[in-house]
Formats: sequence, C-alpha cells, structure tokens
Amino acid sequence: MKIPRFLAVLWLLLSLQPAIAQHRLPGWAMGGFVRPEGVNPVISPDSLVKFWCPMRGDSVAWESNDTFNPAAAVKDGRIVLLYRAEDKSGVGIGFRTSRLGHAESSDGITFDRMRTPVLFPGPDSQQVNEYPGGCEDPRVAVTPDGLYVMLYTQWNRKVARLGVATSRDLVHWQKHGPAFAKAFNGKFVERWSKSASLVTEVADGKQVISKINGRYFMYWGENGVYGAWSDNLTDWEPVVDTVGELKAFIRPRNGYFDSDLTECGPPAIKTASGILLLYNGKNKSGPNRDPRFNANAYCAGQVLFDAADPTRPIARLDVPFLRPMAPFEKSGQYRDGTVFIEGMAFLGGKWYLYYGCADSRVGVAIYDPAQPGVADPVPEAPGSPLVIFGLQNPL
Repeated sequence: MKIPRFLAVLWLLLSLQPAIAQHRLPGWAMGGFVRPEGVNPVISPDSLVKFWCPMRGDSVAWESNDTFNPAAAVKDGRIVLLYRAEDKSGVGIGFRTSRLGHAESSDGITFDRMRTPVLFPGPDSQQVNEYPGGCEDPRVAVTPDGLYVMLYTQWNRKVARLGVATSRDLVHWQKHGPAFAKAFNGKFVERWSKSASLVTEVADGKQVISKINGRYFMYWGENGVYGAWSDNLTDWEPVVDTVGELKAFIRPRNGYFDSDLTECGPPAIKTASGILLLYNGKNKSGPNRDPRFNANAYCAGQVLFDAADPTRPIARLDVPFLRPMAPFEKSGQYRDGTVFIEGMAFLGGKWYLYYGCADSRVGVAIYDPAQPGVADPVPEAPGSPLVIFGLQNPL
C-alpha cells in the first residue's frame, strides 16, 4: 500500500526529533517544580518607569531593557522578589547598569512593583566596586530574629566581587562591602567571586538562616562550588586547601549539562538527607558538551552535601530537574536557553522557585510536597539509551 505523501513527511519529521524521557528524582532531591499555567513570566521589563540616578545626575529608565535573576524572601506572609533590572546604557550582557528592584505578592504569582530600585550604585563607600556595572544577581535569606542578609554581585566592569548588605524591611539596605575583604589579609578580595547561597533550614514553618557547628556557612562560585564560614554574616572566610588556595567541592563535568559552569542558586537547605544545594549548570559549546541540551544553555541541578561536613558532596543529579522549555525561556538577550534559579521562598507549605528567563524576564515554578509534580523531561542523547533516573554519580 502506498503511504500518502503527507504521512511520509510527518513520519520523517517525527523520526528526526530527539526522544524524550521523563526522569524520576531520587528521594533526597527536591521537586518536581511545576510552572503554573498561563502566568509566566511574572516580571517583565517596563520602559515607562524612571529613576533619578545619582551617578549620572539624570532620569533613567532603570528597568527598560531586562528584568531577571531575582532573590526571594517572605515578609509578613507575602513573597518579596528583589530582581535585577538593566537599563539601556550599553549593548550586551554586562555592559549596562544593573539595579535591584522590589516586587511583592500575596500569592507568589501576581506582583506589585516599587517604582524605584532599592539597591543601586551610588556615591557611597561601594562606588568603586559597583559602578558603572551595578548591583547584580542577589540571593537573600533571613535570620530567626528578622535580619535579611543579601549576597549580591558588585560589578565595576573590572572585577566581580561578592558583596554583603543587610536590611530589616527588604527596602532599606546597609551595604557592608566585599564579603572576603578581611579574610586572609585580603588575599581573595581582588579575585572574581559571585553567586552565594547561605545555608538555611525550615523551623516553625519558616525558612531561616541556620548554623553548622556554631557558625554560618555559605556555598558560592560559578567555575566550581566553593564555601565560606562566618561568625557575623558580613565577614566571610573562604574554605581553602592545604596550600591555601580555594577548595572546590564540585566542579563542571565533561559530557553533562553542567560541563562549563556550576553556579550556586538559591539559599541551600538542611533536609533529613543532608544539605541540599540547587545550582545552575551551563553546558559547554565544544566537543565536551552534553549533546542533549543546547550549547551554552543554563539548566538547573541539585547536589547533596553531608550535614556534618558541608564541604563533602554525597550525591548529585546527572540530569537537570529544570531546563529551558518554554518560548520565554529561550528568547531574549540569552537565546541559547536559560532557567537561571536564584530565589526560592517557602510559603503555605509550598516552595516557590524564581528564575531568570534568558536573562530577560522572571519566571516561577512551584513545588508542593503534598502533591509533587515531575521533573522536566530529558531528551535522549544520540546513540545512548533514555535517561530515566536522576543518578547520583559521578560527583
């Protein structure tokens, strides 16, 4: 029997598509996170809002180009996002000025935004570290007594530095400067540092900053996952090896979705299994990339650390639990595809995960432990069997 031409064409097109498999997360991992239908992106650029920039002495459309990479916190039963906003002062990622905006929501989906940024470069003690690049990519967590601690990137277009700021209301912030300024006589203050995730726990229904053996701990870094200790949340001492250099706990893996970068995501969480860190994995563009995902794409992974030794990884997903799938996650100023996770808030027994979409907008995915969804499906690698499980090796 002769096959109709349109059916033959359809069969050919389907045969060229990569096979897709649903993978099940191991018991120690968090998820799956579900994108609510018809609500994303939850924050997009606004070219009509103006802000008087003290550095330029002029009115600036401060969130006209992109709004992305937010921190998230809960205050008075409402979710607050502190999102990175770029103006149109330059061309390309990293060549505009970034400021941090404030948005508030009762349901975690619909947000009311303040008309002016709450953290921005100005004529202050941090001007040399923050101008003209700005304040970027925050992560926020809160102490049991209500002090919000922000770790963000200070970008002067020369060196990226991990900066610290604190607040009681998420609006008025005190800048404390580079996190590593005092450690080891300033040895690391001139080195590139960014993307810090404080260790937290859920206590009495709230996610709060936690201690390990009497001290605070954070994960940080993008070329590997590093760590640092603190006694006061503002001055941090990086973990070093036997020769005094930075010690990486995990690094990128050739052939995996995180083959190029392993960049820390939202605050880490103590769980019954250990300390869980959600992170951003960037795929390489060369021969050592993961062929299942676009070259240079950012997908989201998870790694579990020993509760008694936060420097020791004990399990790691081999495939991402969240990857660029929706059109708004693959269009914008980063078209290779990005779900860049940075903010996560625990409210009403659910986890609200906020992420940058292609470095242009903000999206949300929700995990309900009472009714968990499934992880994003994973394409089949050419010439290999379908991946069904998120595996735990190699680290």
